[in-house]
Amino acid sequence: MNSDSDLQIAGDILEVQHLLRPAREHPSTVSEFVGLARSIAADRARWADIVRYDSASRWYHRLHQGPGYEVWLLSWVPGQGSGRHDHGLSAGVLTVLEGELTEHTERGTRALGAGAQRSFAPGYVHEVVNDSLEPAVSLHIYYPGLTEMPMHPSQSAPTAVDAVPA
Repeated sequence: MNSDSDLQIAGDILEVQHLLRPAREHPSTVSEFVGLARSIAADRARWADIVRYDSASRWYHRLHQGPGYEVWLLSWVPGQGSGRHDHGLSAGVLTVLEGELTEHTERGTRALGAGAQRSFAPGYVHEVVNDSLEPAVSLHIYYPGLTEMPMHPSQSAPTAVDAVPA
């Protein structure tokens, strides 16, 4: 049995700077987008003062954009919902920042409390609703940036709307 540790065999990787990958300025993988969403969620000062509530329609604000992605902030007063939709060619990450939202999919219904995250691939069909008695705030990252949001009505003819984050 060899008693040499990996560090003794390979040496200290931090001493070989040319082997270290430089930190990326922008995310490019699902896990990096999830991490970006978590870091924004944790930085309340970055988004809390921007949030507005609109009883007539969902409020949304593009918080940030980078090469090939967008970050949206949305507020939901009780009873507001997105309608059943997908995000076209965009994948995404949804993070609940405050309150509680309900996600409906063909697989069932899921309550999403503050801190909950959902990542999804292009073509993922869902509906998000604020079924609670309190307002909610959510963060949405789309990659590539959102260009369409086809609606999927339950029992009527399909329609499409302009790209509005959900």
